[in-house]
Amino acid sequence: MNTQRIKKLASTLYVQVLIGITAGVLLGHFYPNIGVELKPLGDLFIKLIRMVLAPIIFASVVVGIARMGNIKETGRVGAKAMVYFEICSTLALILGVVVVNLVKPGVGMNVSAGTLDTTSIKTYTTAAQHHNAVEFLMNIVPNTIVGAFAQGEMLQIIFFSLLFAFALNRLGKRVAPLVDGLDMFLHGMFGVVRYVMYFAPIGAFGGIAFTISKYGIGTLASYGQLMMAVYATCALFVFVVLGTVMRVCGVSLWGFLKYIKDELLIVLGTASTEAVLPQMLMKMEAMGCQKQVVGLVLPTGYTFNADGTAIYLTMAAIFIAQATNVDMSMWDQLAILGVMLLTSKGSAGVAGAGFVALAASLASMNKIPVSGLVLLVGIDRFLNEARAITNLIGNGVATIAVAKWEGALDLAQAKRAFAASSAGLTPAEFMPAEPVSILSKESPPLHDVRASR
Repeated sequence: MNTQRIKKLASTLYVQVLIGITAGVLLGHFYPNIGVELKPLGDLFIKLIRMVLAPIIFASVVVGIARMGNIKETGRVGAKAMVYFEICSTLALILGVVVVNLVKPGVGMNVSAGTLDTTSIKTYTTAAQHHNAVEFLMNIVPNTIVGAFAQGEMLQIIFFSLLFAFALNRLGKRVAPLVDGLDMFLHGMFGVVRYVMYFAPIGAFGGIAFTISKYGIGTLASYGQLMMAVYATCALFVFVVLGTVMRVCGVSLWGFLKYIKDELLIVLGTASTEAVLPQMLMKMEAMGCQKQVVGLVLPTGYTFNADGTAIYLTMAAIFIAQATNVDMSMWDQLAILGVMLLTSKGSAGVAGAGFVALAASLASMNKIPVSGLVLLVGIDRFLNEARAITNLIGNGVATIAVAKWEGALDLAQAKRAFAASSAGLTPAEFMPAEPVSILSKESPPLHDVRASR
């Protein structure tokens, strides 16, 4: 019996990923020359996921909106999502400022900004020159539809998908076969994802082995206070702020974290939330969130609801100010909050997204030296894991919150999904036969569904 249990446990994805991460840490520490060469394993896994991201996002958004009874529902869901995103991002920024001022991890370093070698951050500072509000808004509209899909520009794909979905919605029953075909195509894409996920432990192994080999465990000790402050702040945000949101929604935060444990471990190993977006789309729908809410809120949240990145931005900026002895008044810190409310948006899809957003923020304020970014280069990868995990949890909670707000969350199905997941079942196995998240052509519009509950 014990042998069977061990075999069953070893066959689960989260245990396999955990083994991969542990093996990667050991290999990276004891055999760094080998570990540094394993980066392609992590990159290949993320590339496999990115291969299916564009069609999955496109089909999810189009099918969900095209089947809505009233197109005004989309606008209302989108507006509620943006209000929620802005509130949570602001709370994350404020929490970051409070903690970094209490802990003061940079005080006493006495670094002279003029002596720092900025060669290692040129890539990020160059990208930051194009990271402004105008560029961001212009980049929403793709030059060509094919180009958006070819480059994997998530925001551009969402923009086109919305326009196409609105057009299909207006055409009504005439395009029903096309919408049904896209729905079947979407299920086929999720099937591809299930095959790709078999490589998740290998990807996590390669990603973490490279990180430890490249930067070393000693780097963690050197910046231990900042590292602990960032991780503690992210944990505080998850369990206090997001925990409160989940209690209001009537969903267990701990149950949800156990439900997405596979995805959390994959993000820990790869430091990429993109790597689990397809799985999250499936899981959020399987736990009773309506399909159109999931398809709209979750991908959009990847751009507009980066709670972990918001925490990182304020803490990293003030850490640099403390380390370089830049005096920051309360008004200066409020100015940082204002700037980062903008720069924290639209960082998704940019290489080194959080670092680029930080460089853009510092450059726009002319108060904290941009050269201070050099102090964070060695540990950014480790900080990235904290902010990526927080971003993932934050977007999952955002989807639940907006679904609850819309009356589009089946709490009974959520409990069944949590129990089934704990029993080792996959989303495909515990998806209800007639899930509340998939509205047929004969289904009532969203407001009617809400009124009937």
